[in-house]
Amino acid sequence: MTTSTAETRKLYQRVATLIADAIRDGQYLPGGRLPSERDLAEDYKVSRPTVREAMIALEIRGLVEVRHGSGVYVTDTPQPEAPVPELDIGAFELTEARRLIEGETCALAATIITDQELAELAVILDDMVLENTRDVLGDLADRRFHVAIARATQNSALVTVVENLWDLRYKSPLCRAMLQRARQVGVRPLIDDHRDILLALTARDAQAARSAMRGHLGKVIEDLLTATEIDALEQARSKVAARRHEMARRSMI
Repeated sequence: MTTSTAETRKLYQRVATLIADAIRDGQYLPGGRLPSERDLAEDYKVSRPTVREAMIALEIRGLVEVRHGSGVYVTDTPQPEAPVPELDIGAFELTEARRLIEGETCALAATIITDQELAELAVILDDMVLENTRDVLGDLADRRFHVAIARATQNSALVTVVENLWDLRYKSPLCRAMLQRARQVGVRPLIDDHRDILLALTARDAQAARSAMRGHLGKVIEDLLTATEIDALEQARSKVAARRHEMARRSMI
């Protein structure tokens, strides 16, 4: 599958449409399992995160059922033809954008942040810990933390961009579905990461602040990859790779 800048349809949408057409044409039968994530990525020449977004989009449309750790199955009951919903942006794409923008925002904030703003961030971090402890659904304190950093830059354009990126998490049905799936498997705001960000800001170290923010959002992407894993074989491979890494690390002690 090739793309061009002239194409307006998002990549995951095109993959979802092609798979929906294959289901309608009988290539994939009701109740049957779709090919593995790896095979679909190779067939359509896209990344595996794009395949995951396409699968969740098809699940929202009622065409497939995603069984965590097992795979994706065509629903037993054929769905009536209906207009394809605009599902907008996915969580991977959104978090990648946040990683780029908020990393630089955090670096700028580190150079001019005030003691009062640092104290505010410390209070918000305590609220985030409380939300995690109480298993509160949502990420209100998390959003406040990141927006407060943007405000510390004293740049209203950056504040608007960061707020809009966070708002997309709620406005996009696809992104919302992916984040909800992550919540269901226990993914919560990463408290230690936010502490590292606050420490870098407190030290007024722009480079460390940038690194801490980018590292944090990189972990968010990894958590999303884990939370949206749909192929049992890939899970097994990941576990084997982790064991190999741990054995190699221990052998060097």
